[in-house]
Amino acid sequence: MEARVNRQWRLAARPDGMLKKTDFALREESVPSLVEGQMLLRNIYLSLDPTNRMWVNETATYLPPVQIGEVMRGGTIGVVEASRNAQYPEGSIVQGMIGWQEYAVTNGEGLTILPDLPGMPLDAHMGLFGHIGMTAYFGLLDVGQLKEGETLVVSAAAGAVGSLVGQIGKIYGCRVIGIAGTDEKCAWITKDLGFDAAINYKTESVPKRLRELCPDGIDVYFDNVGGEILDAALRFINLRARIVICGLISQYNEKKPAPGPSNFANILSQRARMEGFIVLDYFNRAGEAMAALGKWYAEGKIHYQVDIVEGFEAIPEAVNRLFTGANTGKLIVRLSKEPVREVQA
Repeated sequence: MEARVNRQWRLAARPDGMLKKTDFALREESVPSLVEGQMLLRNIYLSLDPTNRMWVNETATYLPPVQIGEVMRGGTIGVVEASRNAQYPEGSIVQGMIGWQEYAVTNGEGLTILPDLPGMPLDAHMGLFGHIGMTAYFGLLDVGQLKEGETLVVSAAAGAVGSLVGQIGKIYGCRVIGIAGTDEKCAWITKDLGFDAAINYKTESVPKRLRELCPDGIDVYFDNVGGEILDAALRFINLRARIVICGLISQYNEKKPAPGPSNFANILSQRARMEGFIVLDYFNRAGEAMAALGKWYAEGKIHYQVDIVEGFEAIPEAVNRLFTGANTGKLIVRLSKEPVREVQA
C-alpha cells in the first residue's frame, strides 16, 4: 500500500460567536500501517450539522466536548481502501463518526456498512436514510405524536430536518405551515414539497402570519430554532399541543443564554407538552424509520435535497452556512470521489 498523508482539522480554540477558520488548525500526518483487525478508511462525504457548534463549547452537552487539539468530530461516509479486518472487506462503504479528516485507520468500532441500494445516490444516506431522516421521523411521530387532520408548524422548514418533517406531516393528512428565511425557500417548500403555506421570518411578522394561517391554532410545533420564533408559536398552541424541541440554532452562537419565552405560561393553560430529544436515543429503532422512509421515497411521497460544498479546505467556513441560512436541505462536504460501483443486472 502506497504511503498516504492524512489532512485533519483539529480544534485549536474555543470559539467566540460564529466559528472561524482560526478556531481550527490544519494538520498533516502520515497514515500508519495497518495491524491485524484494522482497516484504512477514505472519507467521501462529511456531514455538517448545527450540533457541530455545540460540540466545540467547553461545556458538555449530550456528548463530551471536543478537546483542544483533537480532530473535530463529525459524521462521515467513507470507503474501505485496505483492510486486515474480515468484517470490513476492501470496497465496503461505511458510515460513522470519523471526523474532519481525509483518512482514518480504525478497527471498525461504531461504524456501519451501508447497503448498496440500486439507483440510490450515496449522499441519500446523509439526507434521507440516516440521522436526518430518523430525526424527522421519530421527532414528529414519536415525540410529537402527530395525528391526522392536525395543524403542524415547522421552523427552519427548508433545512435538512424541517423539509422532511413537513412532508411527513402531509403524508399524515395534516395542514403544514413552514417558516423559512427567504422567498426562494418558501417557494420551494410550498411548490415542490407540498407545504400548505410558508412564512418568511425575515420579511414578515411571524405572529401575525401564524394567526392568519393557523385560524384553528397549532397542534404540533416542531422547533429547530428557539428564540423569538418559538415564542411566537407558543402564543397560538391548542389544548394538549405538543412542542418538539429538535434544535435551538438561533442560540448556538450567543454569548449569553436567551431569556425564556414570554408565552411560556401557555404550556400550563393549554396543558401542552414540550419535549426535547436527541436522535441517538432512537438508533436502536433505525429499521422502523428506514422502512417507512424507503416506502414513501419509492412512492414519490417524500423528497430530500443535499447542499454540497466541495473540498476539505472549505470545512471550517462552510459550517457557518447553517447559521446564516445559506444552505437549503442537508449540508455536506464532498472530500473525495465516490468509488465506481458495479451496475446491478
